[in-house]
Amino acid sequence: MRGFFRMAGWLEGLSYLLLLGVAMPLKYIYGEPLMVRIVGMAHGLLFLTYLGAAFAMYDRENWSPKKLAGAFLASLLPFGPFVFDWKFLDRKI
Repeated sequence: MRGFFRMAGWLEGLSYLLLLGVAMPLKYIYGEPLMVRIVGMAHGLLFLTYLGAAFAMYDRENWSPKKLAGAFLASLLPFGPFVFDWKFLDRKI
């Protein structure tokens, strides 16, 4: 489960960065909204997967409510899942 959570976090974080750094500029600077639809949908699914995996980790690995809240907050911030992985899951980026 830990490996699945890490992979979900990395994919969610990457999709968020692609959405903010590539898709949004394409939409608002160049008038091309298609990438926002594609990356936005992928990011939404990965976001839900990450939150579901965080709740599973809370249940299976006896995370504190504070750690669960940290995972949720990390999902809302750019680079957040990467920092959460490094700080709380004993893995260097």
